[in-house]
Amino acid sequence: MARRIVSTGRGGTGKSTFVALATRFLKPPTLLVDLDPDLSLADMLGADFAREGKRTVSEVLYDVIARRKSNISPSITTNELMESLLWSDCLYESAKFDLITLGTKLTEGCYCAPDNLLRRTIPKLAKNYVTVVVDSPAGVEHLNRKVMSEVDDMFVLCDPSDKSLKHITRIEEILRQVGTKYNHLYLVGSHEFNEQAEDMLRSSGQAYLGRIDHDPEVEKYNLEGRSLLRLPDDSPALLSVQRILAKAGYR
Repeated sequence: MARRIVSTGRGGTGKSTFVALATRFLKPPTLLVDLDPDLSLADMLGADFAREGKRTVSEVLYDVIARRKSNISPSITTNELMESLLWSDCLYESAKFDLITLGTKLTEGCYCAPDNLLRRTIPKLAKNYVTVVVDSPAGVEHLNRKVMSEVDDMFVLCDPSDKSLKHITRIEEILRQVGTKYNHLYLVGSHEFNEQAEDMLRSSGQAYLGRIDHDPEVEKYNLEGRSLLRLPDDSPALLSVQRILAKAGYR
């Protein structure tokens, strides 16, 4: 069974950066599921969806709804058609990782429909991978709809603020309410933390694994559109994520 990971936290804490850097050390084959509508994870990994002819889940769902209104055979359910297109149109494949992105919502209403699709499909996809990582955006709506109902390791990215601590409590409450099972909940600090601020997380009652060290090359790579997987081996950010993963049992 695949090891199931979720990266979550408040906006701007470095969730996608953590996932991108962690991908360097996760045992392949690895499936990444990006629930953030801004597609930042794909950019950080150098995954060019347009070049490879791949689309987001929301784009495919929009097309399926349009086709359903025209002449699609009623013998094919929307769910069946969506699951088929998820494999063929949405799954970006590479040597190091495969990636599915939720994308920007193109239909009226919330993300319930694509979330429901991913909730049904992720367990089927997971059978083909050693590791499955969900990059969850700020907010808890995707957690609330149990996109992944069973999690091995929940990494909560934090910034040095009272709001971040309150967000940890909110995540725990949502997980209890919806019945999402998880084996571990780990706290990871952003590069903004100093030693004193880290003590705040150490005393929170949750397992604190460390902070992601500041690395100007990360910002430079993002600005230039270069994959973070190509950072040099001595990158401070990369090495700090390696240490964090080692504390969580990833070696």
